[in-house]
Amino acid sequence: MAIYDAPIHSLQGEPLDLHSFEDKAVLVVNVASRCGLTPQYSGLETLQKQYQGRGFTVLGVPCNQFGEQEPGSAGEIETFCSTTYGVTFPMTEKIEVNGTDRHRLYTDLTEVADAEGNAGDIQWNFEKFLVAPGGVSITRFRPAAEPGSPEVVTAIEAVLPG
Repeated sequence: MAIYDAPIHSLQGEPLDLHSFEDKAVLVVNVASRCGLTPQYSGLETLQKQYQGRGFTVLGVPCNQFGEQEPGSAGEIETFCSTTYGVTFPMTEKIEVNGTDRHRLYTDLTEVADAEGNAGDIQWNFEKFLVAPGGVSITRFRPAAEPGSPEVVTAIEAVLPG
């Protein structure tokens, strides 16, 4: 699937090969440190710890397009996430998820419709895309969907490999 071909860097500035996630269920989330939804980092980390041994990972994607709520440098973002929420899941470089400079990863993801049948632009921070192993299906959850909500957990459990 094309999302695995999108060139992107880790938060530390190293190339991140998305093909390394092809055999996993991946919850791709555009994140921000200064948002009312920022406490969702706790739920995302809980999911990471609960399911990482079963072929799952969260992929955090910092974005500053919504109310400039992710203004920090890569180092500041990394420090905030690790010290405030104990984040262990991989994080990418800060990118744009909407507009003319939308990162290629989100070009494909934004074509996916949510449960109400609406595709298109990301609405706000913490919009979630569950990519099944091999990219065979993608489920979209809008920002208000808590990481530990039954709808998210059920969808994750349904696509775990093996």
